[in-house]
Amino acid sequence: MRHFVATCLKRLATLLELFIAMMMALGIILLCVRMASSIINIPNLDVWPNYTDLMETCFNLIIGVELIRMMYSHSPSTVFEVLLFAIARQIIIDHSSIWGSLVGVCAIAVLFATRKFLFCEFDIADEIILRSSMKAKSVKRILGIEIPYEGEETLLDVFLRKCEEHDVEIGVGACIYFTDFGLRAAKTHDGKISRIEVIRSIH
Repeated sequence: MRHFVATCLKRLATLLELFIAMMMALGIILLCVRMASSIINIPNLDVWPNYTDLMETCFNLIIGVELIRMMYSHSPSTVFEVLLFAIARQIIIDHSSIWGSLVGVCAIAVLFATRKFLFCEFDIADEIILRSSMKAKSVKRILGIEIPYEGEETLLDVFLRKCEEHDVEIGVGACIYFTDFGLRAAKTHDGKISRIEVIRSIH
């Protein structure tokens, strides 16, 4: 039951993120149209947009686009790009002092160093351990994964069939992989697999 509630909440959070991203995208499109219709006013510095206003608006729109990417793609690289554009905007638009610009440049250098030496290219996994006797169709419905099953097959039936197809030795730690998830034998009882771990990538 807890896994079902957690899955429902994750799906709801994903839908809310997509809705917010769509609203932000619509707002950015409208602002782009407004900016495009006002380009003719650039020669007149007393009317929006003048050059500084145009640069500031463009940077804000770019940051908005990166925020949309961050909402649907939960990866460190999208967070890096949002921070990079935000700091670059502060340096270029805000000419407060040379020390402020120096701090901004150092911050960008730290971001690039972090990406080069600390970022790792891997998928963050979501791991759930289930009873091997659980019906495969129930697992599909609760977790929202495309697990291939026939009739009333259990999770164990699917696991054993896949192991036979790929000549995988059955035992604790044995893994089989599908398109967007994997199954691993997590525990045995009286020589039989009693728990199977479902491993999914969350991005």
